[in-house]
Amino acid sequence: MTAPQFSTATERDALCGFLDKQRAALLRTLDGISEADVRKAPTSSSLTLLGLLKHNALWERRWFQVILAGRYFPDEWPHVEGGADDDFVLGEHDTVPHWLAYYEEQVAAGREIVAATDLDAPCAWPKLAHRNLRWVLLHMIEEVARHAGHADIIRETLDGTRAT
Repeated sequence: MTAPQFSTATERDALCGFLDKQRAALLRTLDGISEADVRKAPTSSSLTLLGLLKHNALWERRWFQVILAGRYFPDEWPHVEGGADDDFVLGEHDTVPHWLAYYEEQVAAGREIVAATDLDAPCAWPKLAHRNLRWVLLHMIEEVARHAGHADIIRETLDGTRAT
């Protein structure tokens, strides 16, 4: 998969483009890998490719829909809170098709929110009301890039594939 091309004509274009580039990098690490291998933690870390996908999918929803837009999901974070690493924990029903579809849904919802929101608009979640959309986009670029890097190392350790 080729890295997405994007415009840097505006600040919004650049921020959204860089975020999409990192999202694509994360997803490339899943290309052609078995369902068994996405569950393996081949390094000294407990991270797995599927766990990273799951974590990123959940936080796409949380950052854009809950923290930024103020949407309320009563059976989800922050109303139901688990441990710090619960997002990475896999159950027998966690699969690549499930989390990939969920991730794509959350990214699409986030893009809609971003398109309709001014970069200076503050976050709706009171604890982060001092932050704005611009900050959230920068934070998400940082976070997705970090996890895409983790995924690159895991994938290369598993089968020698380099997703870059």
